[in-house]
Amino acid sequence: MTELDQYKDFVKAMLKVVMPFIRDAFNSRAYHVEEKKDKSPVTEIDRKAEMMLREMIAKNFPSHAILGEEFGVSEKAEYTWVLDPIDGTKSFVSGSPLFGTLIALLKDGKPILGAIGLPMRGEVYLGDNTVTELNGVPVRVKDAQSLKEAVILTTDICDIARLKSRPKFDALIDEGKIFRMWGDCYGYALIAGGLTAVMSDAEMNPWDILPLIPVIRGAGGVITGWEGQDPVGADSCLAGPPTLHKLALAILN
Repeated sequence: MTELDQYKDFVKAMLKVVMPFIRDAFNSRAYHVEEKKDKSPVTEIDRKAEMMLREMIAKNFPSHAILGEEFGVSEKAEYTWVLDPIDGTKSFVSGSPLFGTLIALLKDGKPILGAIGLPMRGEVYLGDNTVTELNGVPVRVKDAQSLKEAVILTTDICDIARLKSRPKFDALIDEGKIFRMWGDCYGYALIAGGLTAVMSDAEMNPWDILPLIPVIRGAGGVITGWEGQDPVGADSCLAGPPTLHKLALAILN
């Protein structure tokens, strides 16, 4: 077993613990919703789920650093775990099942492993930049030669109007087959799983985008910032199969 295989097994073990906890909390509705400084919602489930992951990492890899949405970053190290316990808290608190748990492992600042766990679907997308598996079965993006065959996805179109260009995004919508806001990590999981689609988000944090990179790339897709820049360090995102990503990038820029 290689070192990477060891980390893959550990990611699966973490998600096996935390996903049922999040699923049961969602179904019970027994949680209190608070508001962060940026006006986004957070619950004790977000915090408890991240602490569960942190405790597992600290026990198994005490020399590794951790960056999490709810509790920030620890000291620097060769390896850093990036955690978003509930990617899509707005969906979670609104009763929508389209949220997930994101985990990435960085080596010297570069993502070598990424996972999208979907608690309400019992699905785990695990990628290493070369191969992506859905519950252990390899998956690939589905490309097309025209955006006319593609679903255009985003998390929040209001963010696009506020931070990027709504007219350019409308032009992308016009080129596509269907437009939906299947947001947060769910849309990126669908792309990796073979949906002919392009997804773009105008606002991304490190814990939002870093776990997606090995998943999309491992499935044969392309992921960049909105303007085509390296997604590591980007604060926006554009992802899709190679041809569709290229066509969408040209329209948006």
